[in-house]
Amino acid sequence: MPSLSGSDELIFFVNGKKVVVKKPDPEVTLLFYLRRELHLTGTKFACGEGGCGACTVMVSRYSASSKQIRHYPVTACLVPICSLHGAAVTTVEGVGSIRTRVHPVQERLAKCHGTQCGFCSPGMVMSIYTLLRNHPDPTPEQVTEALGGNLCRCTGYRPIVESGKTFCANPTVCQVKRPGRCCLEQEEEEAGSVHTREKMCTKLYDKDEFQPLDPSQEPIFPPELIRMAEDPNKRRLTFQGERTTWLAPATLPDLLELRAEFPQAPLIMGNTTVGPDIKFKGEFHPVFVSPLELPELCVLNSEGDGVTVGSGHSLAQLSDALQSIVSQQPSERTETCRALLNHLRTLAGVQIRSMATLGGHVATRATVSDLNPILAAGKTTIHLVSKEGERQIPLDGAFLEGSPRAGLRPGEIVLSVFIPYSSQWQFVSGLRQAQRQENAMAIVNAGMSVRLEDGSSTIRDLQVFYGGIGPTVLSASRTCGQLVGRQWDDQMLGEACRGILDELRLPPGAKGGQVEFRHTLMLSLLFKFYLRVQRALSKLDPQKFPDIPEEYTSALEEFPIGTPQGTQIFRCVDPHQPPQDPVGHPVMHQAGLKHATGEAAFVDDLPLVSQELFLAVVTSTRAHAKIISIDTGEALALPGVVAVITAEDVPGENNHQGEIFYAQREVVCVGQIVCTVAADTYAHAREAAQKVKVEYEDIEPRIITIEQALEHSSFLSPERKIEQGNVEQAFKHVDQVIEGEVHVEGQEHFYMETQTILAVPRAEDKEMVLHLGTQFPTHVQEFVATALNVPRNRIACHMRRAGGAFGGKVTKPALLGAVAAVAAKKTGRPIRFVLERGDDMLITAGRHPLLGRYKVGFMKSGLIKAVDLEFYINGGCTPDESQLVIEYVVLKSENAYYIPNFRCRGRACKTNLPSNTAFRGFGFPQATVVVEAYMTAVASHCDLLPEEVREMNMYKRPSQTAYRQRFDPEPLRRCWKDCLEHSSFHARKRAAEDFNRQSRWKKRGLAMIPMKYTIGVPVAYYHQAAALVHIYLDGSVLLTHGGCELGQGLHTKMMQVASRELGIPTSYIHLSETSTVTVPNAVFTAGSMGTDINGKAVQNACQTLMARLQPVIRRNPKGKWEEWIKKAFEESISLSATGYFRGFQTNMDWDKERGDAFPYYVYGAACAEVDVDCLSGAHKLLRADIFMDAAFSINPAVDIGQIEGAFVQGMGLYTTEELKYSPKGKLRSQGTNDYKIPTVTEIPEEFHVTLVHSRNPVAIYSSKGLGEAGMFLGSSVISAIWDAVAAARKERKGAESVPETLAVRSPATPEWIRMACVDQFTDMIPRDDPSTFTPWSICVS
Repeated sequence: MPSLSGSDELIFFVNGKKVVVKKPDPEVTLLFYLRRELHLTGTKFACGEGGCGACTVMVSRYSASSKQIRHYPVTACLVPICSLHGAAVTTVEGVGSIRTRVHPVQERLAKCHGTQCGFCSPGMVMSIYTLLRNHPDPTPEQVTEALGGNLCRCTGYRPIVESGKTFCANPTVCQVKRPGRCCLEQEEEEAGSVHTREKMCTKLYDKDEFQPLDPSQEPIFPPELIRMAEDPNKRRLTFQGERTTWLAPATLPDLLELRAEFPQAPLIMGNTTVGPDIKFKGEFHPVFVSPLELPELCVLNSEGDGVTVGSGHSLAQLSDALQSIVSQQPSERTETCRALLNHLRTLAGVQIRSMATLGGHVATRATVSDLNPILAAGKTTIHLVSKEGERQIPLDGAFLEGSPRAGLRPGEIVLSVFIPYSSQWQFVSGLRQAQRQENAMAIVNAGMSVRLEDGSSTIRDLQVFYGGIGPTVLSASRTCGQLVGRQWDDQMLGEACRGILDELRLPPGAKGGQVEFRHTLMLSLLFKFYLRVQRALSKLDPQKFPDIPEEYTSALEEFPIGTPQGTQIFRCVDPHQPPQDPVGHPVMHQAGLKHATGEAAFVDDLPLVSQELFLAVVTSTRAHAKIISIDTGEALALPGVVAVITAEDVPGENNHQGEIFYAQREVVCVGQIVCTVAADTYAHAREAAQKVKVEYEDIEPRIITIEQALEHSSFLSPERKIEQGNVEQAFKHVDQVIEGEVHVEGQEHFYMETQTILAVPRAEDKEMVLHLGTQFPTHVQEFVATALNVPRNRIACHMRRAGGAFGGKVTKPALLGAVAAVAAKKTGRPIRFVLERGDDMLITAGRHPLLGRYKVGFMKSGLIKAVDLEFYINGGCTPDESQLVIEYVVLKSENAYYIPNFRCRGRACKTNLPSNTAFRGFGFPQATVVVEAYMTAVASHCDLLPEEVREMNMYKRPSQTAYRQRFDPEPLRRCWKDCLEHSSFHARKRAAEDFNRQSRWKKRGLAMIPMKYTIGVPVAYYHQAAALVHIYLDGSVLLTHGGCELGQGLHTKMMQVASRELGIPTSYIHLSETSTVTVPNAVFTAGSMGTDINGKAVQNACQTLMARLQPVIRRNPKGKWEEWIKKAFEESISLSATGYFRGFQTNMDWDKERGDAFPYYVYGAACAEVDVDCLSGAHKLLRADIFMDAAFSINPAVDIGQIEGAFVQGMGLYTTEELKYSPKGKLRSQGTNDYKIPTVTEIPEEFHVTLVHSRNPVAIYSSKGLGEAGMFLGSSVISAIWDAVAAARKERKGAESVPETLAVRSPATPEWIRMACVDQFTDMIPRDDPSTFTPWSICVS
């Protein structure tokens, strides 16, 4: 650190208020400062690496040179506060508040039902708000683009986009291809005509309620900041922190002086590279130099032979500049510009593009850079400057590959980049393939250019650059040199492919894995470029240069990024229902406005408690090992550290029900908690945790995969089995028998709010109070009491809301709560325990990976006579929920099909991975995708459509399941029939077949899936529930129940129930929190039964109260509610009541293999249509139609939101979400960079959901639980992908080829799709002997 005297004041504005920081610390981010110093907790912490958008805020700056104010979104977790000098920051609190005025953006997000858990909502609001500040009348495409950097795990995005589209000047034209009237009107008529002719509705909200947007009412930019920006006497600023110094030069000479003095100091502009490297790679820099807003770095000149762009331009500004240039210049001059523009649309999200600069992007020379390969191919030059002078260097292969002779010298900076215009016979392209279309780093990207001799196809110059193939961007310079002078023809292409494979060869165990896929992508992307040039030549001279075959043109078309639209259809409320009765209405989430304003408080939003400490974890780095020693000396010596907590500090049990709180003597997985560090700040705790030294001695065996567990007979629980008929005998009397296996990998919950606990010890009676987000407060209470060795009545758990859960907060908060409580007990001080995203993913695990093996006997007609199934799940190292999950897998394994001879066996494997746990669908989504795989295989062998085989084998009449529970499948048949009809399945299937005949390199797939989903659990006492209702003397009602609000709208529905039962408006009813103090012994909120059981308890309590009030009401029937309550009090009538529901009487006898395991079933059907790019492995979901048996929906908006969100989450499970483990059991996917949940661009372009009405007498108001059912319907997407891939394989192999059983797996990632679409390029790829190398990652299913 330089020896400097004092620190300058940092001045910026937040929400119109001036902030002056006397001693700003360069290591403090804007997110931390907003939340901890300014107590603006609406801006959320979710990933810490700029990948999720939950911390989005708007930054505004005034440019003295252009005299303009620029508003742009940023991720506050990456913004150092020292970079904000002279800037204005707007957070969600500055946009609007329920205490003052809710902004139209916030209002519409809430009223369009765009919030569920609400954790991502402030970020969504800020992204749309910033867009409107720049474009008050945005296009739908701009709305979609603005949301591309924001992740949501709950809603499925559709309602969020819809809320943004309400601001568009020209509403999107209806694209549901129906003749005549608006699709909504026709859909309404058609829906009403089905079966019951009930009146169906399509409006989930009333847009006439929206307040108008008035841009003139937005806050003005602070005049003081304009004066600061225009100050002619600016000087260098110095900000001195605890460990680092921030230097902000005022002029270019000053910058060069600092660069010469501190040549190793990073230049900070957007901090999108340096920030994550500091946090995740442990880098440390004593000095930062930040040349923001220097005019010399912001030049833009498009005159002459090219474009000069200052290095200080953000990528968003670069995009704007290039769009302007492309619109003004002839197309042949803008080949490079258009290639860059194309990549800029999907590079990261809008927030990162607004922060990252061109200079930083060029100078870092990252292998995953999307722009550098294109810049290199376009012969870009870099203008460098230092104290010694100026020079220009080519941005070429030598520069990108890190050659010392071709890079920046000490003291130099990138001043600008010169992008030359292209010529008529020059062609430049940028190509990429990532795990998902937007906001994902490329697996492989490329920049390619060719300059042909004028008027010919002779190569004068060829440039090919690849990213993602090595540690740097690589140039195929040798191959390109050999091809100069050759003709641009098929022979040249073949030589180029062979040359590139020889020149750029990845080792088989290369970092990142996917070696064969990456090799294939090199050739596929080259082929796309080859075709593009061929077509361009044909357009220049059709006589001289023949066009490419028509069926090849699809290779040139990239999947468009459209704006999703669709319909939501549900049964209208009975017109005779009292107007104030809210049941059946699409009521807004009771906390929706608070979500949108950031005023809904989550655990980490709670104010700091006096003497509070922060907890950081030390986790095992070995999968199975003895702990030899734990050295805490260096950690304890660090400033701010109060204690290191180990197993020795646990007062009670350290191992409860097989779950270990702190590792003791040995570790059984990578990620197991060994110890924790408590310190005065999280930064100090985290630093100290990194200093704890743990010595291990490995233990064999180390079991990571299911296959390894089977080899060692390593299981967590006994086998479960159900069987009907005579399976072995039936196999002898069928036309054909096929066998296969399907691997289904796991899934990360990726709830937006990571596991968070605030544990507060009380001074007397050994009490402990915990605030946390959980689905099971009783379980937390049990584990904490056990760990502290106190009765449960000393432990109070408070749960107001969780920022998403999906099963991940059923058991894991109990273990983590015990860990935090032990720390609070040892230190005697409150403990705040917030897991970072990477630690959360590592420690808490997720959905069980599954291996399914099937044997199916069937007739030539497609009728299945016998099925024998074996399922194995990877349970991890401790029991957790694995036994219950495998029981669900077995019980649900038939899905919607009647197989007369059916056997299913299942077992949970014990491995050295973190214990997998409950996840939405609870085993059903993994197991039944295996069922659909064998349905598809049977169809292939019978030359039938899979849908024909599904319908043939579906339950058709009142029946009993394989475990002897009776049910009526009539709603299943109705959902199937309606979906078949209203999705126009057969017409679209014929259209897809026509498309596939005319398109070689893109294939269209269509699939329709039925579903019979179970609700609840086979254990009766898990269905009991209780509620507590107080009526106060002013007539207001306080409602409490045992269910947890996770975003699923449970509290909203409970208020609707109470409103109906008490006959009062919901505005009279308040629901605060779930607590073990008010409702004891509550069961978990899971299994889609939250409304079923808690609704019954609330109903019971309200009916008890109304029975007490009846004498008062009878005497004054026309009186008001308040009068009745006052009179009841005067008559000493109790105005408080508990409600209780004993539960559904379910049971399952595993010895007899029979039982009434579930209270009822939910039925549904979904149809999905996808396009697949056979060359890259990308896919595009074109349309999804969902028909869900909702019986009577208490709240159609909530239920449709649950269905859409579950469908998109299921789609993620089956496509983009891929967990990767090292062979030694280390999770490699630990953040937004490595794990890709769907974004707004992945959801269907057309998204139609219909709630089908039926009856369900066992549940409250004849409703059904719909929280999980939609998850499996996402499998319609993977089935459609299988259909498209099968079409590609059939075309390659020939129409007369023998039917095959496609070796399917889940997820169907770009890698699987591409390698399954075998062609001449996959045939060229060398295959390495697996026994000769250690792979970078492995499948654990």
